[in-house]
Amino acid sequence: MPENHRHMVDPDEQGDRIDKVLAKWNEDASRSQVQTWIKDGLVAVNGEKVKNNYKCQQGDEITWEIPEAEPLELEAENIPLEIIYEDSDVLVVNKPKGMVVHPAAGHGTGTLVNALLYHCQDLSGINGVIRPGIVHRIDKDTSGLLMVAKNDKAHVSLVDQLKAKTVKRSYQAIVHGEIGHDFGTIDAPLGRDPGDRQKMAVVDDGRHAVTHFEVIKRFKNFTHIKCVLETGRTHQIRVHMKYIGHPLAGDPKYGPRKTLDMDGQALHAEVLGFEHPSTKKWVEFQVDPPEDFDEQLDLLEKMS
Repeated sequence: MPENHRHMVDPDEQGDRIDKVLAKWNEDASRSQVQTWIKDGLVAVNGEKVKNNYKCQQGDEITWEIPEAEPLELEAENIPLEIIYEDSDVLVVNKPKGMVVHPAAGHGTGTLVNALLYHCQDLSGINGVIRPGIVHRIDKDTSGLLMVAKNDKAHVSLVDQLKAKTVKRSYQAIVHGEIGHDFGTIDAPLGRDPGDRQKMAVVDDGRHAVTHFEVIKRFKNFTHIKCVLETGRTHQIRVHMKYIGHPLAGDPKYGPRKTLDMDGQALHAEVLGFEHPSTKKWVEFQVDPPEDFDEQLDLLEKMS
């Protein structure tokens, strides 16, 4: 069935175009796809159809319908991939910021999966037609390391390791505010925000979620940190850091409007380690943050 959604325009969205606002609340859809929904009459503001250039006003009620998913005929696309490691069982890639991991309805091109299909013919089919080989995901605007299964045996092994919390996943992030203590652990359950189903939040009946963090360096009004995931819930680091009063810089969904000049949140999956499905030996990979992340650190250094 089609998915129906509702959002009340926040004060900090005042004056923003409707397509920009909806793209923020539909992370797996591109802005062009949102514009198609508007053109097709699937979006209304206060009950009235609008055009893509409509400027939102505080208190506007936006309602939209995401069409029912249709079977996707995925295309292999010659999209460059930064492959960190590959053998007959697994593949580790450094996903760039801005790339969606797997296709969604009406957004079946330009994803990591499309690129993987071009690169290799042997991907695990456990996760279904539109997610071949995908064991876990990171958000569109989060960069960094992802592991991909090339056969079903490897897929089962990697998923079991994720469930057992033995996979090592370490991130770098820039957050608002100066964190006063050097180390911390956030143990707070996560689930859908009851006030906005497009967001995640700390809720009493949510799923167990634990994030460990360590301060790397403090700047004026910002802190550079390392986060280690014990669990891997949707938007976990983003929601947990907001929960303790230090939202990620640049985060369009959970952070403040006045932030660093970045496209998306300052979050990078830096380290990934796991037991190899066949050799049973521990393998670990590390990639530095992208250029725009380092540029912001340099800017903060000059401003502090």
